[in-house]
Parts: sequence; structure tokens; C-alpha cells
Amino acid sequence: MVIKTAEFVKSSGKWQECPEPNIPEYAFIGRSNVGKSSLINAMMNHKDLAKTSQTPGKTQLINHFLVNESWYLTDLPGYGYAKVSKVQRKDFEKLITNYILNRRNLVNLFVLVDSRHTPQKIDLEFIQWCGESGVPFSIVFTKADKLKPNVVIKNVEDYKAELHKTWEDLPELYITSAEKKEGGDKILDFIQTTNEFLKNNSVNFDE
Repeated sequence: MVIKTAEFVKSSGKWQECPEPNIPEYAFIGRSNVGKSSLINAMMNHKDLAKTSQTPGKTQLINHFLVNESWYLTDLPGYGYAKVSKVQRKDFEKLITNYILNRRNLVNLFVLVDSRHTPQKIDLEFIQWCGESGVPFSIVFTKADKLKPNVVIKNVEDYKAELHKTWEDLPELYITSAEKKEGGDKILDFIQTTNEFLKNNSVNFDE
């Protein structure tokens, strides 16, 4: 997919305030400091589209971007903030779960995990929740440039082994590096293929 246009639409503090759900939408989520904003910017070839910050948990709203005037890319607040109060964390979790479960044009959720680490309990729990809730999702491994390729492969295989303890079939997996702009093209290819399928089958999100 060639990115011709990518523009910020709005930030929403409630899922009901999101843009009209009349075109396909793809959301990105992960723990704070997983490299979500950097990956989005690399995919969109726009260094300042999604705000990056040295402070984990900067994204506290649902941020919508219109891509090629035909689909939404959504930057969701992260989960598992370490530096916010329990009340704030609950508010974030409520915002995230309400959006994911109620946004009828959400086609796929990309769950980002840091390829440098062993499977983290909080990521595994969120992935399990997605499966139990019937949420279509893919797993995106980030920051692959920080490790040697063989180490990345080993870490991904370890992650798959951990998932196979409770999953028979695994979701789509992507290995990415925002720094080297690698892997994002495969995500965009998936989005393009899915959008073409939706169009060819006349899927109407207003129904």
C-alpha cells in the first residue's frame, strides 16, 4: 500500500465521541513505551503524525487518523501504566475496553509487544482477553533492530510457544522495526487486502 495522505482527525475521551464509524478502522495498542507512536509514524512515512514522548503513557485519548481518505488508523492509550494512579488506570482500561467492544467498524486490533522481552503477563492477559471477547487481532513485535536477528527469531518462537499453551491457532504475527522501517509494509499489505475484501463484499458498517 502506498500512503498518499495521512492526517489527524480528532482525539476522543470516550468511544462515543469517535468519528462516524462508516469506513474500515484499524487500531494499535500496547504497553507504554512499546514503540507504538514510532511504528505508526514509520508506517505512515510521517515523523510527527503520532506524538512520541520519553514519558510512557503519553497517549491518554483515542486518536484517529484518516489514511488515503479511505480508512482510519487509531492510536489507542496503552495499558499497564506504571506512573499513574489506580483511578486513572481504571479510567484508561474502561476507555480501551469500551472502544474495542463497541466500535462496530473496528476491523482489526494490532497488539504491540516488545521483541526484546520474554512474554509479559500483562500482554498475555490482554491477548487472552481479546480472544475470549471475540476481538480480531494480530500481534506486532516491535524494536527488532535492538537485537541480533537470530535473537529476535528465538524470542518470537518463545512467545509462540507460550501462546500455544492456551491457543490452538495463533493470530497473524509481524516483526517490525520503526528505526529501520521494516515490517510495517506487511501490516499495510494486510490492511489493503482486507479493505479490498470488504469493498468487494459490500460491507456496510452503518448497518
